[in-house]
Amino acid sequence: MAEFPFHTLMIQGTTSDAGKSTLAAALCRLLKKDGIGVAPFKPQNMALNSAVTSDGGEIGRAQALQAQAAGIAPHTDMNPVLLKPSSDTGAQVIVHGKVRADMNARDYHRYKTEAMQAVLQSYERLRAQYACVIVEGAGSPAEINLRARDIANMGFAEAVDCPVIIVADIDRGGVFAHLTGTLDCLSESERERVIGFVINRFRGDISLLQGGLDWLEARTGKPVLAVLPYLHGLHLDAEDAVAATQETKGDFRIVVPVFPRISNHTDFDALRAHPGVDLRFIGPGQPVPPADLIILPGSKNTRGDLRWLREHGWDTAIARHLRYGGKLIGICGGFQMLGESVDDPHGVEGAPGSSVGLGLLPMRTELTREKKLLQVAGQCAFGEVAATVSGYEIHMGVSSGPALERPAFVIDGRGEGAQSEDGQILGSYLHGMFDTPQAFGALLTWAGLAGTEPVDLDALREASLERLAQSCRPLYEALQRVPTRFAPK
Repeated sequence: MAEFPFHTLMIQGTTSDAGKSTLAAALCRLLKKDGIGVAPFKPQNMALNSAVTSDGGEIGRAQALQAQAAGIAPHTDMNPVLLKPSSDTGAQVIVHGKVRADMNARDYHRYKTEAMQAVLQSYERLRAQYACVIVEGAGSPAEINLRARDIANMGFAEAVDCPVIIVADIDRGGVFAHLTGTLDCLSESERERVIGFVINRFRGDISLLQGGLDWLEARTGKPVLAVLPYLHGLHLDAEDAVAATQETKGDFRIVVPVFPRISNHTDFDALRAHPGVDLRFIGPGQPVPPADLIILPGSKNTRGDLRWLREHGWDTAIARHLRYGGKLIGICGGFQMLGESVDDPHGVEGAPGSSVGLGLLPMRTELTREKKLLQVAGQCAFGEVAATVSGYEIHMGVSSGPALERPAFVIDGRGEGAQSEDGQILGSYLHGMFDTPQAFGALLTWAGLAGTEPVDLDALREASLERLAQSCRPLYEALQRVPTRFAPK
């Protein structure tokens, strides 16, 4: 068995989306390949893309991907605090996989001291089970306004006394300013625990960068551990943000509205990877283009996003789409919108009240305080072949009505979701329905794209993780040569 010089290593970034998540996944895969037991860890995550764990809780999808890279099942200890924004100033706070409360920013800031205890409990459990823990920070450690009671970056690193590497994205520009500026914003003890830098997403002639690397090392006294290449075409779960760039490919067009509180847009990764599909995320102010299929995604605030849908003319566009024979799928919150009403008597999503749904399926939904978290498997209830499907449910709400008598799926012997009588509409609480190759093929056939080769998203993830790990091997090897006080004696 190979050795690694750190029992804990933390990856922090100069900005959000600098590459922390993918770097952590790569190191998890490289440690696994060397036979070293490793677990990913993110103390605090703010994301609307989440996954259901083996112990029946909820964590960020990035940590689930990192667990796959490490060859272990995802567990709530890998992301003990998850924040799911429900408004610009408030979020659902999930601790150890379960909803703790809804808090505004000020209340959560006061709660951080208690949250840190949950973070340290999870970390210690992982340390007891695995030879190495790869920790991902959140955003940037240089956010001065967030440093008090910090549990996500240097506050955690100081609490457990672990080394830190800082990654910056050179493709954005200003990489040297990002790195030196971040270092200057840290305290002396925090700077001492930074063992080096990683420059990510470089493309071009590396020799032209050397002068800048020499200057950076001379100015900071910190080594540049690796310059990593820009990798195109990776199929890895996004932590949160919807992809800014979209590649038009096939002739079969699918459009997805980008709700203000869109959740689990990773549901569409397999569709985006298919060469015959042109999937487009449509944001505010963009016209709704003609499409073969419209999919209403999950939502962290169903009533608010339903209001947004109407304000931006989607209700009219959907009616026109159906009138001309188009197909429509609603997933989770999008499924709830398809009914006659969404009732919130307990104020789960804000002030108690009721919203009129799109009226496309004869059903009603009542939002509940209890969140359903479940990994599921079953068969498609539409089409000529009972294709297998698997996925997960994450929702706060119960739907009822005649629409459910025509289920979209059969899960563990029970009907799940709904189909319209005319066969144009499917609705389901099932996230990940396109990830199973058989269900992928059945859903696209139902939508009008028959005879297509299904996408095996899990195989694409595995290939991407292997490719990512190979590109990060120089960093992995450099880490084993860094002289540091953090190496085990």
